[in-house]
Amino acid sequence: MDQSHFSGVQYFSKGWSLIRLKGVRHFVILPLMVNLILLTSASIWLFNQLLEWKDEFYQWSWSWVQTLLDWFGWLLWPILLIVIFIAVFYFFAMIANWLAAPFNGLLSEAVERHLRGHASDDGTSFKEVIADLPRILRREWAKFLYWLPRALLCLLCFLLPVINLVAPLIWIVFSAWMMAIQYIDYPMDNHKVPFNTMLYRLKQRKTGPLGFGGMVTLFTMIPVVNLLVMPIAVAGATALWFDHYRDENAGSTLRVD
Repeated sequence: MDQSHFSGVQYFSKGWSLIRLKGVRHFVILPLMVNLILLTSASIWLFNQLLEWKDEFYQWSWSWVQTLLDWFGWLLWPILLIVIFIAVFYFFAMIANWLAAPFNGLLSEAVERHLRGHASDDGTSFKEVIADLPRILRREWAKFLYWLPRALLCLLCFLLPVINLVAPLIWIVFSAWMMAIQYIDYPMDNHKVPFNTMLYRLKQRKTGPLGFGGMVTLFTMIPVVNLLVMPIAVAGATALWFDHYRDENAGSTLRVD
């Protein structure tokens, strides 16, 4: 594809359609179970903490913080709440993606076979996935190393006067970008595209990945709905890759061609 810009928003809903297809839906079960366990745990823990955090928020004694609370307390708490939701659910989603990475790769492969019109073809076997597990985990580690210093820098913005006023927006945009990287990497990795090459391709057309990642981030914050986010995001990201990036994989190999 030769589009320099495209919207990735619609690919989340497309992912919902894809995971319900015959030949794809049975690959959803294991990622869904991992997501169910971890995000349910995250939801229970978070809601138990929110009231305590709210009380502490309004008891901060720093003079400049207290001034902001007096003026904008009605607005700051909802914004901080959104940031907390994104941070907590992203952290648990990251763990879930580590645990479900091999199964997400299989789901992405199944979606790609459907998009290519080869849904009846055999894909990668579970034995092959186990043999490839060290490489898959190294890929997840590369994502973590990319995320960590940038996440710390974003958190530092919350401590800097003036900059902290836009820190929530910075965090939200960064989270959307990381969600795009996390899920679009599955079809990229299936075709053995190096991590840095994948990053370069996404940066060439940021609007699409950011739109898709923004939708994933939004639905990750919604209790109950977020339990389905992982498989939907994998399927949607694969469709996004298929429509906008697969032509750049000329020469790559996968057992769907």
